[in-house]
Amino acid sequence: MTLAVVAGAVASKAGNGGAAWTRLSWARALEHLGFDVHLVEQLRGEPAAGAEQWFAEAVTAAGLGARSTLLRADGTTAWGLTAAELGDLAAGAAVLFNISGHLTLPEVCGRVGATVFVDLDPGYTQVWDAEGTAPLALHDHWFTVGQLLGTAACPVPDGGRRWCSVRQPVVLEDWPVAPVAPTEPARFTTVSAWRGPYGPVEVGGRPLGPKAHEFRRFIDLPRLAAATFELALEIDEADGKDRDALEEHGWRLADPAEAAWDTARFRRYVQESAAEFSVAQGVYVHGRTGWFSDRTTRYLASGRPAVVQDTGFSQTLPCGAGLLAFDSPRGAAAAVEAVLADYDCHARIARALAEELFSPVRALSPMLEEIDVAP
Repeated sequence: MTLAVVAGAVASKAGNGGAAWTRLSWARALEHLGFDVHLVEQLRGEPAAGAEQWFAEAVTAAGLGARSTLLRADGTTAWGLTAAELGDLAAGAAVLFNISGHLTLPEVCGRVGATVFVDLDPGYTQVWDAEGTAPLALHDHWFTVGQLLGTAACPVPDGGRRWCSVRQPVVLEDWPVAPVAPTEPARFTTVSAWRGPYGPVEVGGRPLGPKAHEFRRFIDLPRLAAATFELALEIDEADGKDRDALEEHGWRLADPAEAAWDTARFRRYVQESAAEFSVAQGVYVHGRTGWFSDRTTRYLASGRPAVVQDTGFSQTLPCGAGLLAFDSPRGAAAAVEAVLADYDCHARIARALAEELFSPVRALSPMLEEIDVAP
């Protein structure tokens, strides 16, 4: 059995069940395809209180407890293998899937058969690369969830690298179709951060900021469509005026810690919703990267239609049923009303899209063929 190492941030995202699913799903998907998988996280600094225990619970719940390692910033082991043991394991690994370039340990990166950079933040990553702050040179292959990066449709510079696109995988057994709880009106939800962890970047001379700017463009939506719009939103006290404005315009705000503290709560929140509604980061939208959220794949897999802001993904994914893209408030309202008009049909198609596009074999087989690695 082929050994694959997956590296990414889990403990350092403690309290964010959706972020944990992002990394765990890569490990679970590769395992589903027949790989022997080991998950690794390398902490950069002092973890938040309880983060190491949170990691242990997350990997154990995903069935990866005995095949995971968490190393502290000083190189000591918080969970799993020692650094030396991890180096020996890496020497027998065919490939490292390094999500966001998280892992930089030479005893691992320099000993695996091939290193793959997995870009979850198209636009940001390429700007950082141009600035010399992204660890892309450590890798043999570069893959991005930005389906249009490197094409004429996307103004984001590729830095002279050959970026290949990859879809974010979702293990369908982890996200079964769940019955919809009857609510009136239907709840369209998402889990999000008002600003996110990154500052604005400049693409083509245009500064592109966080999700906050996109949410403000669509603040009138609850007045335009007959649905409940709920955000499990991480928003700082300094943005109190924005929070008040959202509520005044009819948005319902849920506590993100209650909704998505761990992987189980995140899944429950998604599956208790009728559908997803979300905007995207400005750099994904106006950079026309074709970025598509792994969170949305989980709504789809659960049989939940998704109404999400177009980042250019409508050029590469089938939209109009189950998955609906929008780029204006009126377009968003029309998409919501279309879902409500034939909800059962959109729900069935949502699940079918997850099966056809984002299941492990559909999402990852083209990448594995490109790097010439098999289970």
